[in-house]
Amino acid sequence: KDIIISGGENISSIEVESVLYRHPAVSAAAVVARPDDHWGETPCAFLELREGPEPTVQEIIDFCRDNMAHFKAPKTVVFGELPKTSTGK
Repeated sequence: KDIIISGGENISSIEVESVLYRHPAVSAAAVVARPDDHWGETPCAFLELREGPEPTVQEIIDFCRDNMAHFKAPKTVVFGELPKTSTGK
């Protein structure tokens, strides 16, 4: 699903991912809709990080808010290795 509907606003998961990829610590990103009792859905980011200093969840959220509309920023951020196919994609 490429569009997340949060509080009546359409959020492109691809747009959020493209901003996350600009963060120097992020090597891979996936953004999905997370059910939310108040907003209906909110963006949730799964991030694989590069070697080096690890950013905090708040630093990632602040980076997104500095580079796009605040309502598009992920409300939840999960760090870890993203699953890949046998070809590494």
